[in-house]
Amino acid sequence: MAARACGLCHIAFHVPAGQPLARRLQRFFGFQPLAAREAGGWKQLALRSGDAVFLVNEGAGPGEPLYGVDLHHSVPSATNLCFDVEDPDAAARALAAQGCRVLVPPVRVQDAQGAATYTVLRSPAGNLSLTLLARASYRGRFLPGFRPVPSAPGPCWVSHVDHLTLACTSGSSPALRRWFHDYLGFRHLPLSPGEDPELGLEVAAGSGGGGLRLTALQSPMCSSVPTLVLAESLPGATSTQDQVEQFLARHRGPGLQHVGLYTPNILEATKEMVLAGGELLKPPEAYYQQPGKEGQIHAAGQQPSFLAQQGILIDDRSDGSHSTAHKT
Repeated sequence: MAARACGLCHIAFHVPAGQPLARRLQRFFGFQPLAAREAGGWKQLALRSGDAVFLVNEGAGPGEPLYGVDLHHSVPSATNLCFDVEDPDAAARALAAQGCRVLVPPVRVQDAQGAATYTVLRSPAGNLSLTLLARASYRGRFLPGFRPVPSAPGPCWVSHVDHLTLACTSGSSPALRRWFHDYLGFRHLPLSPGEDPELGLEVAAGSGGGGLRLTALQSPMCSSVPTLVLAESLPGATSTQDQVEQFLARHRGPGLQHVGLYTPNILEATKEMVLAGGELLKPPEAYYQQPGKEGQIHAAGQQPSFLAQQGILIDDRSDGSHSTAHKT
């Protein structure tokens, strides 16, 4: 292992000029502007809700946006994961020696509030890059080079990033699992008892074939690092029925397909998002008809018909507790 992720600083998105991502994050999810930067043809705006920070890079400048790179994605997309590490310089040297591609050698950025050092890596997940950052001594609101942006208190429905799902090509998740283990110290997190790390958890779609293979990874030393979930399609899946295949076709390759945001009250959050004009995706009715699902829902104090109407998922965890989710 060449570097250990100590936390998630932010998730960066690249969008064309005028794309409404930043406005939608504020309106639908309660994110508030945190800091901004304009230089080299780029407008960069950091938004925060709780501990979750998104950095929206708007435009297409001749150079690179600060703390990331421009890999010319085919569609507007999440393009970079920025992790806190103790020593980006040492990490870059060690990773390069192991064969990892370092896109941006260590750079030190400084302003009146202090300094930070970062390096950018090419990940094996398509055009997704990874930034390793040290900012322990920085006293500003976000990162050096950004100016604070005033904002009014918002609803703060989101408290932190719970998990990140990477869409993978068929058969590639074992190699990605080893990459994140060898370079960043992530370890296999079983989703079912006795799960083989090389095989993950297979979730079949039904008699017609298809389904998903899921492999979860976590940083064993830091609870503030979100769980990584590697998702690939099982044989028989098609882009008309499979979310991973849809992503691969649209984005012309692997990448960050899903960001799981934690909210203390999913019923209130989804209600407010709908009132704000947000569009919530509805899972198939068959989800609520799975064996044992009705019992799980009742055990959580909810009614199956109500959750189905709201499109809220509920699943058991290995410790006997329940988790709920909604996609938007």
